[in-house]
Amino acid sequence: MGLRRIVALLILLSCFAVDFAIAKHRYTLVIDAGHGGKDAGACTRRSKEKTINLNVALAFGRYVERNCPDVRVIYTRKTDVFIPLHERAAIANRNKADVFISIHTNSVASKRPISGMETYTMGIRRSDEKLSAAQRENNVVLIEDNYRQHYAGYDPRSPESMLIFQVMNEKNMAASVELAQLIQKYTCSTARRINKGVKQDAFLVLRETSMPACLVELGYITTPAEEAFLTSKKNADRMGFGIYQAFVAFKNKHSGKGHAAVPTAEQFVETEEPAVEEPEVAEEPAYVEESRPSKSRKRSGNASSSSKTIFKVQFLTSNRKLKAKDSRLKGLKNVDCHKEGGVWKYTIGASSDYNEIYRLRKKILGKFPQAFIIAYRNGEKVDPGKAYQNYKSKKKKRKK
Repeated sequence: MGLRRIVALLILLSCFAVDFAIAKHRYTLVIDAGHGGKDAGACTRRSKEKTINLNVALAFGRYVERNCPDVRVIYTRKTDVFIPLHERAAIANRNKADVFISIHTNSVASKRPISGMETYTMGIRRSDEKLSAAQRENNVVLIEDNYRQHYAGYDPRSPESMLIFQVMNEKNMAASVELAQLIQKYTCSTARRINKGVKQDAFLVLRETSMPACLVELGYITTPAEEAFLTSKKNADRMGFGIYQAFVAFKNKHSGKGHAAVPTAEQFVETEEPAVEEPEVAEEPAYVEESRPSKSRKRSGNASSSSKTIFKVQFLTSNRKLKAKDSRLKGLKNVDCHKEGGVWKYTIGASSDYNEIYRLRKKILGKFPQAFIIAYRNGEKVDPGKAYQNYKSKKKKRKK
């Protein structure tokens, strides 16, 4: 073999070695969207915890993927599927994750409204506390196959079972608490959440993780005002951005970049991908973007400027205006768009007949499963739920 070939081979091998070293030591984040599939989590008549969790988890992950090229992001789930609790921790351990963050939504049985966000690390709660958040979240093991084998005889219905919990790895406790504190600090500030602080509890999903790990309870789905906040796409995005800020601050400190800048709330820009929506309820407008009408955005076109209520299907948002043949429009024709709050919003259809738009939405669900119905009156955005009820009542009057 000639000298040139030997040199070329050595250079090639050194490149592979560098690439392998980078891949081996690449900072790994595992994001866990709590519940999923047959396990809906906490529910109300209108919404499910599993959907809220997934929206925030995906928003958080998108910010990391777009702004932290040195980080490998792994999701325990990106769709509505059921993942056992022990497998969620196993995913983090198998991939030698540096950080594990599990995202959940809280609930209470009482009718007294409770608000705020809290973040948990692994530990034993005080014996005088009421029913713990961990006991509620751990109940999911009852729908898993052979759960007693996976969890060493643990029974979430038995208070005595809580005694089996011990902190698995003391060296991660301080780092986990630090991460939880950063999540509370940044997310509550950016998303304007009530800060209920950092707590400890015996969460099964945290028990077997071998890295700094915490579990976020975003808010209380059982409090109507909280539910409205949590199910908003923009709020989900803001919470995802806040957790992203905390992750960057934590990573900077623990990877030797303690003085590196952390993104500020002023840098928040809503991501392009729409939120995951709740499954459709037949004939009901389950997809509501905003509860307040827009005061200043006037729409062009005869349909939206009419005194009638006009329904449309919104299927996409983007930070920049797309060309007519952009692949993200997936071949849809007669698409309309408008800029609102610095974001381009794409719609299709415009009719005072809700059923017509309802059918149009169903037609494009294969391409845009997140599509939802919006409504305008006199050129201004209105609550589509109320608009639908008005449409329904007028239709009944005409039949009479």
